[in-house]
Amino acid sequence: MAVGGALRVLTALGLLGSAWVHLVVWRDWARDEDVVGPLFLVNVAAGPVLALAVLAWRGHWLPELAAVAYGAATLGAYALSLTVGFFGVEEQFRTDEEVWGVITEAVCVLGGAALLGPRLRERGRRA
Repeated sequence: MAVGGALRVLTALGLLGSAWVHLVVWRDWARDEDVVGPLFLVNVAAGPVLALAVLAWRGHWLPELAAVAYGAATLGAYALSLTVGFFGVEEQFRTDEEVWGVITEAVCVLGGAALLGPRLRERGRRA
């Protein structure tokens, strides 16, 4: 498997891992939160859809950008929950789920960005 293919699989695994973490946490406590609960379900649903898109839709940059946006938005919301709170939720970075969430979302950002990099360089050469 070429490096690009392995990177696609890794990015897809990051998306699926993040979705799984959000499902576990939603079942544990987030389902009782008015805003955060539904947002966790958005992550649960979007992760597999984006993972499939990253794996199957190789001819376009949109799934790669979506993986970056998914990871960055989720990490941003988590950072808010650690600092000032996010819709009433304040985290402490104490659980395995929090650790795995940060890891999988970082994989989404880094993997998606690495997939986008060659496209952007190529586009810059053509301009």
